[in-house]
Amino acid sequence: MKSAESNAALDRSAASDLWRNTLFQIPSVFGRLVYISSLRNPNNGCYEHHGLGLIFGEGEANKALKKSHKQLFAEWLTFNLEQQKSDLERYFSGLKDERKALLQTWVKLAPFRSMIPSSARRVERSLFVSDLNVLLALLKNASDAAAPDQVA
Repeated sequence: MKSAESNAALDRSAASDLWRNTLFQIPSVFGRLVYISSLRNPNNGCYEHHGLGLIFGEGEANKALKKSHKQLFAEWLTFNLEQQKSDLERYFSGLKDERKALLQTWVKLAPFRSMIPSSARRVERSLFVSDLNVLLALLKNASDAAAPDQVA
C-alpha cells in the first residue's frame, strides 16, 4: 500500500502543478488571489493558463484554476482584519508603484472587485469588498499621516 507521502509526490494533477510551480512562489495570499483572478477571461469567465493548458488540456486547467481561485478567496476571508492588513501590505511591498498613488487608485477604482470568484455567495462578496475598503482606508490614513505636511 502506498503512503500518503508517495501519493503526494506522484500527484501530477493540474492543481498540484499550479500550486507547486506557481502559487507557492507568491509570498502573499492576496498576491496569489490577484494572480489567479488575472487568469480568468472577463468575456467568458473561463480561466486560461497556457502552460497548464498544454500539459493537462484546457478543460482540466480551467477546472484547477477555478478551484484554486475559490480556495484562495475562502482562505483570505478566514483571516481577521489584522492578518488581512499584514498580507495586503506584503503584497503592496512587492509592487513598484508609489504607495500613495497606489492607494488612491485602489480606493477610486476598486480593482479588487475583479478578484471575486464567480461562485462566491453574496455575503462573501460583501465581506470581501467591505474588508478591502476598510483596509485601504487604514493604509491610506497611515500613508497620509506619514507624509510630511505640505505648505501651500
